[in-house]
Amino acid sequence: MKEQPYQICNRCVMDTSDPDIIFDEKGNCNHCEDYITRISQQTYIAGESEKQWGFILNRIKEKGKNNPYDCIVGISGGVDSCYTAHLCKEHGLRPLLIHMDNGWNTEISVKNVKTMVEKLGFDYVSYVLDWQEFREIQLAFLKSSIVDLEMPTDIAIPASIYKTAIKHNIKFILPGGNYTAEGVLPLQMGYHTYKDMKLYKHIVKKYSSTRLKTVPTFSILKEFYYKFVKGIKKAYPLNYIPFDKDKAREFLIENYDWENYGGKHHESKITAFWQSYAMPVKYNMDYRRTTFASQICSNQITREDALEQLKTPSYDEAKIKEDKKYIAKKYGITEEELKEYLSRPPKTYVDFPNNKELINFIYKTYNRIFPKKRF
Repeated sequence: MKEQPYQICNRCVMDTSDPDIIFDEKGNCNHCEDYITRISQQTYIAGESEKQWGFILNRIKEKGKNNPYDCIVGISGGVDSCYTAHLCKEHGLRPLLIHMDNGWNTEISVKNVKTMVEKLGFDYVSYVLDWQEFREIQLAFLKSSIVDLEMPTDIAIPASIYKTAIKHNIKFILPGGNYTAEGVLPLQMGYHTYKDMKLYKHIVKKYSSTRLKTVPTFSILKEFYYKFVKGIKKAYPLNYIPFDKDKAREFLIENYDWENYGGKHHESKITAFWQSYAMPVKYNMDYRRTTFASQICSNQITREDALEQLKTPSYDEAKIKEDKKYIAKKYGITEEELKEYLSRPPKTYVDFPNNKELINFIYKTYNRIFPKKRF
């Protein structure tokens, strides 16, 4: 990672912990500038978004009128996915809820999923990964020292959802992703070209002896197959409403007896450990900055509030000590082995063979041929 004098954005809270950050003459960074000039046009716009969401709802209902389900929603037990499921009920949709179980669920997330399913009255399926195979895959990523420990999960989630959608002839996927809380994410803090099977297969082959058998995978070719051959579309409901995560959390607590699990993506034990502890300690990457930057750009919090929250540690030392014991046991390794893996020099996607340039070229070409629309 390149060295540069410390600097923090004057507008959001992103700083030089991202080696790719660029500042303009005003001291504002490229991340919040991109959000304001580009991403904000893909979030809620009063008057326009309601019309677009109404059009999408009609399409979903029309396409699914002869099927038991008209859409599919991945549900993790977190705020975004649970609120998306609530919106389906509110707008008269008939979703199939699906949870991809990779073995790292917290007790709270399991309870939240069960609660939402029961209170909404929707059908639900659990797509359970083979733990022995998935464990070896994720261990390979841990041993490689890449920051993207969750890449195997991020690939398995869409793979399991698309496979289930095809099985039930469902033509619409409604993810809980949204720009108000996820619009800022530097590439080296999260290699979100998750369709990069070249990098995925390289790490699995080099750092493990396991073979990819049952754990589902996803690639850019599969994405185009599902989209153009199978006619499956994705729409992000939370981008079409004035979505405020804090207010949504309170709504779920009050109306569904939903239980708060802590930080962003902390419905998973390994994700909570990785984002709150490993990323800031080993990689000098405080994941909270990305969430705060997105919320600042969407006017949900102030920069001053974000800076105040960043003064507090992202993890509790006593809890992390217990987490390390649990994680080592779960992986079937000793605590010393876990310590050794965590002490290896930090790496990102740039340190491994990858298809980033090819994938970017394909998307740029696609977007020139088919100009991007909100739907």
